[in-house]
Amino acid sequence: MSALTTELPLPREADQAVRAVAKVVVMAPMAEALDYLIPDTLYLMRGNHVLVPLGHARVRGLVVGFDTRTDESLKLKPVLQKLDDPPVPDAALDFWLWAAAWTLTPPGVFLNGCLRALRVAKGQVRQGYVATGTAPHRMTKARARVIETAVLPMGLSDLAMAAAVSTGVVTALEKEGVLEKVDLPAADDYRAPDPDYAPANLNPGQAAAHILLRNEAAKMGFAPVLLDGVTGSGKTEVYLESVADILRERPDAQVLILLPEIALTQAVLGRLKARFGVEVAQWHANISNGSRRRIWEGVAAGRIRLVVGARSALFLPFPKLGLIVIDEEHDSSYKQEEGVRYHARDLAVFRARQNGAMVIMASATPSLETLTNAEKGRYAWIRLGERHGTAQLPDIALIDMKAHPPDKGYWLSDPLVGEILETLQRREQVMLFLNRRGYAPLVLCKACGEKLSAPNTDSWLVEHRSTGRLVCHLTGFSMKKPAACPHCGAKDGLTSIGPGVERILEEVEHRFPGVRAEVFSSDTAPDAATSASLIRRIEDGEVDIVIATQAAAKGHNFPNLTLVGIVDADLGLKGGDLRAAERTFQLLAQATGRAGRKVKPGRAIIQTYSPEHPVMQALMHQDREAFYAYESMSREIAKFPPFGRLGAVILQGRDPAQLNRFAHELTLQIPNSPGIDVYGPADAPLALVRGQWRKRFLVRADRNRDLQGFLSHWLSAVKRPSAIRQIVDIDPYNFL
Repeated sequence: MSALTTELPLPREADQAVRAVAKVVVMAPMAEALDYLIPDTLYLMRGNHVLVPLGHARVRGLVVGFDTRTDESLKLKPVLQKLDDPPVPDAALDFWLWAAAWTLTPPGVFLNGCLRALRVAKGQVRQGYVATGTAPHRMTKARARVIETAVLPMGLSDLAMAAAVSTGVVTALEKEGVLEKVDLPAADDYRAPDPDYAPANLNPGQAAAHILLRNEAAKMGFAPVLLDGVTGSGKTEVYLESVADILRERPDAQVLILLPEIALTQAVLGRLKARFGVEVAQWHANISNGSRRRIWEGVAAGRIRLVVGARSALFLPFPKLGLIVIDEEHDSSYKQEEGVRYHARDLAVFRARQNGAMVIMASATPSLETLTNAEKGRYAWIRLGERHGTAQLPDIALIDMKAHPPDKGYWLSDPLVGEILETLQRREQVMLFLNRRGYAPLVLCKACGEKLSAPNTDSWLVEHRSTGRLVCHLTGFSMKKPAACPHCGAKDGLTSIGPGVERILEEVEHRFPGVRAEVFSSDTAPDAATSASLIRRIEDGEVDIVIATQAAAKGHNFPNLTLVGIVDADLGLKGGDLRAAERTFQLLAQATGRAGRKVKPGRAIIQTYSPEHPVMQALMHQDREAFYAYESMSREIAKFPPFGRLGAVILQGRDPAQLNRFAHELTLQIPNSPGIDVYGPADAPLALVRGQWRKRFLVRADRNRDLQGFLSHWLSAVKRPSAIRQIVDIDPYNFL
């Protein structure tokens, strides 16, 4: 047998016994590629889509390489058909296969996810909306923006986002006859961005950072860079000039900008259009299936050169990726927690290394992993220490809630209420930050003590008073709030425990009559269009107080917002998450950074029961270095990331006895490997989810140990019952 090749072997006239073989990854949970004979009438290339037999079925597959066979006794099945889907470029295919191995995912499962966009039939007719010239019965600012935007036909989501309204505004205008539905022609590829359309006017600090980025790009190879700037320092303008440099100087290069939240997409798209003069391809969960296919094909062909998107955009089939930007690189949203588990930041760095590309990681509060790499010289480190223009960092004060407890049934302390009143009197805006959705995180029966939870799940039900429902944010289960306790039947005994953003809204409306207050969360802004509409209202001064979760804590510039109040700063410090302190510091630093981003000075008030905690002290003194030094020392002592590696193995099944037996069998097979420690099995903090009982192992390894190799060897030593699901999470962020 010859060595594996990536090109089809030459014709076989000289030796009819030699047969060409295609290595095919089938879209099934197989551990490796399968061999299939290539019919003489079929010419294949690496990356081609094929149809092959698998057992009694015919399944899709992707050609990943070639081989030859001379053993006539070996009976291989032939490739049945070459499919006409666009071939996957080598660079993308190499990355996908590496990522599958890194995450310990069967390659067929991983590639199937990367190819999902091609499951949409070609030539789908899309419908859009165009203005008819009829005036609406009632005109509002939102409706006026839609009518002004709909001069040419546009799809529903595209029109809603362009006008910064919800899709409901568009459909309501269509019902009134103000808009009409029309068929849209098949969309052309996105027009090429113009790097010289509207260059930014950089201040001296930004210009110096841009020069340093140009120097890194000039090395024409793998160039990882941390762009480290305080909130409001203008990091976006700097990295957009680097995007322009790449597009201008390398005519075939492609650029990917990753964002952590869909809510940020619209704001960044607006800035990209203003900078490059064109609509930029966007990739996230809310785009249509037809758009997905068109973008996928345009990227694979190299026609689409600039994409902005969520973490999954990393798996688009870029053949010539020259730059990856990871905005807010520290954000935990880059960690995929369902299905195939991966961290987009870590995989993006490998993708850039593989392509000899530049990767810019931008943040005001870098992850400890990225900051350590910068400190050790593995990454270039470019810093922006001042806010753009005349804006200054906000003053930050702590309120000790033990000394200033709010009245019973309230959650805002008197000092914070006083600051809010003064801010409103100056006709300036306030943001109250609480990273907890809904009205209350727990509903309790006063009669029997029952805590209402989702069926077959340990997760408590969160009350959403705006809808009158109790919701499990883990499983999605929802029910109408009952009038009596489901456990003991007591009527009027259910009470709400703790605050969510809806409860803070209730308090705000009671304390400040007539104030215009709105909640900004994933419930009130579930998609890009609704988020854009809410952001526009805040920017236009139509909202006085914003009650926000993390959906509004980063990336937004509200010129008249001068006060940020953190309602419960201690919330993120609870639990056993090894990154709890780091994530709390990052989130609160980002939230307080929303204040005073323009001309008016800003102020932030942090309510805490632990003012002496290192996180709170670092925030008050704005001493990031002191916090990171403390956090780094703690992690290094424990040899936790970034000074070691972690992997998690989660077992789940409906039969707890069978689950315990299998966990015990795995424990007996743990290899003795120096530099690697295995903890567990232990019940997961949420031991029961959707009727599945859960056990966890945590594996800690020294940095120089092969964690994936250890896990593969260990987990293959015991045959797993089919009734038990096994999940492997490399570098876990969620310890539930």
